[in-house]
Amino acid sequence: MTVDTVATDVRTSPLASWREEFEALPGAVRLRELPFLTQLSLRVAPGSAAADEVGAVLGTALPDQPCTSARAGDVEVLWLGPDEWLVVAPDGSEELEGKLRAAVAGAGAVVDTSAQRTTLHLTGTKARELLAHGCSIDLHPSVNHAGSCVMTHLAKAGVLLQTRSDAADDYWVMVRSSFAGYLAAWLVDACHGHRRDPQWQ
Repeated sequence: MTVDTVATDVRTSPLASWREEFEALPGAVRLRELPFLTQLSLRVAPGSAAADEVGAVLGTALPDQPCTSARAGDVEVLWLGPDEWLVVAPDGSEELEGKLRAAVAGAGAVVDTSAQRTTLHLTGTKARELLAHGCSIDLHPSVNHAGSCVMTHLAKAGVLLQTRSDAADDYWVMVRSSFAGYLAAWLVDACHGHRRDPQWQ
């Protein structure tokens, strides 16, 4: 049996066992895993013909400003470096990989890194405060807007953090699968002292 023949319904996400702990968190923070998102590492010269082809495939130009992202439908494009992006799409987006490979043919690279990270979706009125317990990035809405994305550390774990709302109440935290359990435990523990705080209910 090869990897290609394994049925998708037997896959286990890195944080499948944490669902009950996430559901028991105070009401001011909601946390859930977004498992099995398609994640494609894209390398191409910005401003090149190949980059234009990629933009046509994605339905949006590649973001050219550091620490920003772009969205086209259900596809996210996160800036990682001057010639590097992470394309994030729903599970089962194999056709997108093929189209991107054709777009950069001979002028770039597309690598499937879907198994490298899992994604935590953190929402709620205290989401930013929870992240502030372990992250040195200034997440205040005055400087961190919807679409911002940074590679940083959260509780000493390397993460890719995307802000999805100007209200500072909606984030994606993308973490390597091998660190996912550790980060989940830290987030749950960081909420422990607030379980009886009325502002967190």
